[in-house]
Amino acid sequence: MTKHNIFFGEAQRMNEVENETVDLIVTSPPYPMIEMWDEILFKQNNKIRTEFDNENFENAFELMHQELDKIWEECFRALKKGGIACINIGDATRTLNKNFRLFANHSRIIQGCVNVGFQNMPNIIWRKQTNAPNKFMGSGMLPPGAYVTLEHEFILIFRKGEKRIFKTTEEKENRNISSYFWEERNIWFSDLWDIKGTTQKIKDKNLRNRSAAYPFEIPYRLINMFSVHNDTVLDPFLGTGTTTLASIASNRNSIGYDIDKKFKNLIFDNLIGAENFLNNIIEKRIIEHKNFIKKRKEIKGDDAFKYKNLNYNFDVLTKQEQKIQLPYVEEIFLKGSSIQTKYSNDLINKPVIGKLF
Repeated sequence: MTKHNIFFGEAQRMNEVENETVDLIVTSPPYPMIEMWDEILFKQNNKIRTEFDNENFENAFELMHQELDKIWEECFRALKKGGIACINIGDATRTLNKNFRLFANHSRIIQGCVNVGFQNMPNIIWRKQTNAPNKFMGSGMLPPGAYVTLEHEFILIFRKGEKRIFKTTEEKENRNISSYFWEERNIWFSDLWDIKGTTQKIKDKNLRNRSAAYPFEIPYRLINMFSVHNDTVLDPFLGTGTTTLASIASNRNSIGYDIDKKFKNLIFDNLIGAENFLNNIIEKRIIEHKNFIKKRKEIKGDDAFKYKNLNYNFDVLTKQEQKIQLPYVEEIFLKGSSIQTKYSNDLINKPVIGKLF
């Protein structure tokens, strides 16, 4: 059973979260100097609008990030020692006074997080897959006025203090069942991800036009990479609830904050009734692993694997994969003011989707 609490209000004052009680932070904040976020950031500090209107754009950019710094300070307080914070952020390109330029959000966030005490770890570049037929900017084929296209975002990774230690037998066992497949490790822990973006349109006319949501695959990978079963994941910029959804799929607890109370119904609609979607995600991992087994045996023969997973009785490449458990989501339901999730213990006999091979 996991529990998911969602709060609406200022994330810079996360009063509901006690010191050092969160295991992982996965979030994507408003992007300073991206036009769709101007009004939200202006409301945080009147000086931002004043500087922007006076065309002091560097000052406005810095003041926007000073508001985000308050969130990173709260995140540092809430995170346990050894905990990880993952921040998805894109740089901003914008034409101001007929002058096209870039505002480097990722480097300013690194600076802000290091200043509050985080250690920056190797980061990930998320290269967005695009089908745009004409994606070049500026003067086309005429130098020097053409601009390099901006087709990637950053996933910044930070740690609080030294690496997490698993001391007790129970902690070590939980870590073992939370492991991932060898072939997943090789993809997930690359510093370059190719992931298709998600739709940004919101149908509800009472909400803003675009969600700025990141694809489910991003928080799902990060949660499985940097936490274990029953950990607590925090997202101070919850938006449409993608991080909570990925936490449910991963058998983690979660806490989410969003400044806009109008998102409440949309978030709950995205979560309640998502059992089939999430179980298809889990089942897909198992199917892909079985396909990996088949292909590797075709190349290296029947002796390609030395180990068996003890829960599923299929081959795995390393000893660390022997106890992997991917529990299925049995029920997502409201209990009081929180969302709770029940999981199925039937790890082997769950019907699969599609063909395994």
